[in-house]
This record gives sequence, structure tokens and C-alpha cells, in this order.
Amino acid sequence: QEQLVESGGGLVQAGASLRLSCVASGSTFSGYYMGWFRQVPGKEREFVAVINWGGSATSVADSVRGRFTIAKDNLKNTVYLQMNNLKPEDTAVYYCAASELAFTHMAQNYKYWGRGTQVTVSS
Repeated sequence: QEQLVESGGGLVQAGASLRLSCVASGSTFSGYYMGWFRQVPGKEREFVAVINWGGSATSVADSVRGRFTIAKDNLKNTVYLQMNNLKPEDTAVYYCAASELAFTHMAQNYKYWGRGTQVTVSS
């Protein structure tokens, strides 16, 4: 059964770092593009970053470029989102997702979703 499970969220102060993890189980995900999105109440889900299945290419949103990095461990079927220099505006629920479309930034193009992990950044 295909499943995406996120972990690593928490409450931190501005300027701190967090690393989110997303474990992908199930053979369906082979070849998929793995993305991270975030969402705050009342707003649409926002693209953060995406990586190809091999882990050799990435795309990162302008709003987090230079602070956030996406990476993948193929042996562990795990996608990571390293978040540095966190700001209060980064507070959101972060979701892992999988898409067959290359480097798409649109949430509706992602077929599989995890349940999300909360990240809260205090000022």
C-alpha cells in the first residue's frame, strides 16, 4: 500500500533549523517526483520544493531558496527538507507529496499526499 509519512516538525525559535523527513512506502513511487508543500489555515497549499526520484535535480520556491534544501536518500526511500534560518512566516503544516509530472509546482498535479507535520516558528 502506497503511503507517505512525514516527521520532524516542531516548535522552534526564529533563526533555528529543522529537518523534515518523508518516508515513501510502496513500489508505486519509483520514478515519481517528490515534493514538499505547506499550508496555513485559510490559505491554499503552497509549493516549497521538489526533487526527482533519483535525487539528482531539484526545484525550490523563491520564498525559501537559500534557506531550504530538499534531498533524498534512495536506500531509505526518504525525502528530506532541511530548513535553516526559520522565520515566523514559515509556520505551517508541511506536506510531502508525489507526482508523475516533472517538477510541477501545482498541488493538483500531486497524486499522493502525507498527513502533514506542523512547524511553528516563534519570534
